[in-house]
Amino acid sequence: MHLRKRDGALDVLKWLALLSMVLDHLRYVGISADWLYVPGRLAFPWFCLAMAANLARDGVRQTEWRYLGWLLLFSAVSEIPYRLYIPDPDTFNVMPTLALGLLVARGWQDKARVSRLLGAASLLLAALFSERLMFGVFGVLLPLAMLLVIRRQWYFGLLPGLVCLAANQWRVLFDSAMFGNELAVFGLITCLIAPWLGMFLLRHARHLQPPPMRRWAYVLYPAHFFLLILVRQVAA
Repeated sequence: MHLRKRDGALDVLKWLALLSMVLDHLRYVGISADWLYVPGRLAFPWFCLAMAANLARDGVRQTEWRYLGWLLLFSAVSEIPYRLYIPDPDTFNVMPTLALGLLVARGWQDKARVSRLLGAASLLLAALFSERLMFGVFGVLLPLAMLLVIRRQWYFGLLPGLVCLAANQWRVLFDSAMFGNELAVFGLITCLIAPWLGMFLLRHARHLQPPPMRRWAYVLYPAHFFLLILVRQVAA
């Protein structure tokens, strides 16, 4: 039996994306830590890059629909703890954005009619309900942008960097940066370079072998909300 060696760099990227996400959400624990917004901008583009890396590696032959099933399942499971933790959220949790992004990227990659129709329908749905999706329609397009450049020269990382910036309320960041807000300045820079940093990790960290992040890692998304709720209660 042929056993493919696990990509350690991809696991590194996933663990760092998870860490960035937790750091970002620590801002809502009740402590003064607005600066965590900056490293938090790495989480979503790195999860999108991990998705693109799986699609680029396995292609349309081996990428399983179960991937979409897990995203949809934990979209529902995570919504309650997400709303319990985030004050007055105006969007769904991030999982629906990733699920639609997967369908759009797969629809571009796979020539099958079903995949193309699902991709087009997902993009239309994202455009119609952009305000209800975390990171909006540009967040849905980010996995595709990553897929298009993942095997190209490093400077092509600017394309998903621009898409990432558009997904992160770039007008608010730009206006704040113009008024001298340092967090906004660093937030803008982080959004632009996050895809490039992730691609750099994937190409130069293959010798590392962290604990593999498998399907059980989906549980970490709703679980980290419950943990942070507990921390907030203890700190109150």
